[in-house]
Amino acid sequence: MSAPEPGSTPEGSDEDPAERPAGGRGESAAIEAVLTVATEPVPPGLLAELLELPVERVEQLCRELAAGYEADGRGFGLARVAGGYRFQSSEAYAAYVERFVLDGGPQKLSPAALETLAVVAYKQPISRSQVSAIRGVNVESVMRMLVARGYVQAVGRDEGPGQPILFGTTSMFLERLGLDSIEDLPPLVAFVPPASTVEMLENVLRSELGE
Repeated sequence: MSAPEPGSTPEGSDEDPAERPAGGRGESAAIEAVLTVATEPVPPGLLAELLELPVERVEQLCRELAAGYEADGRGFGLARVAGGYRFQSSEAYAAYVERFVLDGGPQKLSPAALETLAVVAYKQPISRSQVSAIRGVNVESVMRMLVARGYVQAVGRDEGPGQPILFGTTSMFLERLGLDSIEDLPPLVAFVPPASTVEMLENVLRSELGE
């Protein structure tokens, strides 16, 4: 009787080697293997299904991997963004990554596009006319560009007159900012000066205008 070929399953067994439970380090390695080839963040539920593990166990393994990469001072880390997990470069090396990405890469968003995107992010769902009213300029072309680039998408229609299309941000927007959900955006109060500063600026402007 000849010996089974390397990598083959025992005779009479229907088990696929790739489907066998991978204990200990093998579970973490399986997560690493999947995330290495993934082009988008992988939800923990999908990882749990692939590894045949409880979601809680997958979450624990991902936390352990992320902590290990950080402790080792790696140039990459494991982050939870847009409801899933992905590998991304370490913030400590952002300057090198930016230099690589921008060298011959696509142009950055213009200040006008960034302002429009910020309005959509914080006020969504919102219509084009509402964005224009907040910014004080026509945003038709900028909105079309943001939709084309995948940062903004139609999410419904307003119930008011004319039922204008309402827009919101996309999963790609969350990915680019490294956020898990829109709730992770910094609060607007962080960008608003305190009342004392506003009052001081008003007094300065009035004195300069001779009021």
